[in-house]
Amino acid sequence: MALSDASIRAENVDGIAFTRGPGMAGCLAVCSNAARTLAAALNKPLVGVHHMQAHALTAALTTPEDQLPQFPFLTLLISGGHTLIVLANSQTSFRILASTKDESIGRAFDDVARMLGLSWSTHGLGAALERFCNQPTDTSAASEGIPEFPSVLRGKLEFSYSALHAHVERFLRSRDRPLDELSKLALARAFQDAAFTQLEEKLTLALNRCRQKGINIGTVVVSGGVASNLYLRDMLRKRLDEYSAGGEPIGLLFPPPSLCTDNAAMIGWASMHRFLAEDIDEYTVDILPKWSIEDITEKKPHREQNP
Repeated sequence: MALSDASIRAENVDGIAFTRGPGMAGCLAVCSNAARTLAAALNKPLVGVHHMQAHALTAALTTPEDQLPQFPFLTLLISGGHTLIVLANSQTSFRILASTKDESIGRAFDDVARMLGLSWSTHGLGAALERFCNQPTDTSAASEGIPEFPSVLRGKLEFSYSALHAHVERFLRSRDRPLDELSKLALARAFQDAAFTQLEEKLTLALNRCRQKGINIGTVVVSGGVASNLYLRDMLRKRLDEYSAGGEPIGLLFPPPSLCTDNAAMIGWASMHRFLAEDIDEYTVDILPKWSIEDITEKKPHREQNP
């Protein structure tokens, strides 16, 4: 279908890119085998891409050239499998500043949506929770019965979403009857606020860490499936405006919602600099189910900034 849409033949493709890792070994193996076989059959160069690197660079795919983020910048990678704040020094040099000690934010959203019994379709449970919270309904009367969510790991550059997930679970189990719809909505909104407030707090800590080390951050890039949440986009914009008040504004970039979740376009985009540099992989290249974004290497040395 992609070849048909582009009106080209397979032999006209310049190269083959695929997700080398990290991820589930079985899924990566299917992808790798198909890509390696196709590249070998067509005698085309092959590049294996880091999944999270592709997410980190996706925003540049649709951003006007005069608004492209300049290195170094911070990237917030938030999905069903990851919750990371990463310092991007170049296209292939990343340093993790914060990660989750337990489950990811996307996983917590899915679990809470499931506990609340929300209906969902192909868009997923997390998207169903966002839609549910977006209802134009006043929940102030029901909010009084919702227990306050804990402030998790305050002051530490580390995430924890199992605590918020468990808070919802304990509250639901403590009740002798199911929640009415208004209370369910109030609980969903309280969870979403707590989850995103934690993101705001950790991002502020990361910006402070960089500032203390003399690293000037002009842009924050947010990507991954959770980045499609419009309420989060508004919260982060307000927080960055407050943080940079009176100084140089900090840019905030998101991919379009259609490119926030896993997609082939981001893999192709992330592979381009390697194809252009003729930095290609052998047809025998292995998959890497466990592969830290910090372990991506490049041929030419660069000046790396480490907070």
